[in-house]
Amino acid sequence: MKRFSEKFITTKEMEWEELGGGVSRKFLGYDNQIMMVRVKFDKGALGAPHQHFHTQATYCVSGKFEFEIDGEKKIVEAGDGVYIEPNLLHSAICLEEGELIDTFSPVREDFLTGEGPSYFGDKS
Repeated sequence: MKRFSEKFITTKEMEWEELGGGVSRKFLGYDNQIMMVRVKFDKGALGAPHQHFHTQATYCVSGKFEFEIDGEKKIVEAGDGVYIEPNLLHSAICLEEGELIDTFSPVREDFLTGEGPSYFGDKS
């Protein structure tokens, strides 16, 4: 398995990876320490409640989302950011079609092995 991405990632040349449930993604860069992912949501798509040991920082590029982190809910819109400490239960529902940039540390090994994140639905 490749342990780092290319230096330059041109997303217009990449296909969206369908994750199911109205969610798709493109990898923007990674190595063992960090990973950045562009995630597209259809209206109503759900990132079901889940937790992981990674630190996560998310930037809302477009759309509107309701995030819940450790029991606290907040509406997030274009230009807003979200910080999720390791192991906190969190979820999101897309209220208006949009895109997020998710950054994780360390790298999400489960993403690289091709496993579909269970919190986005079946990868069919």
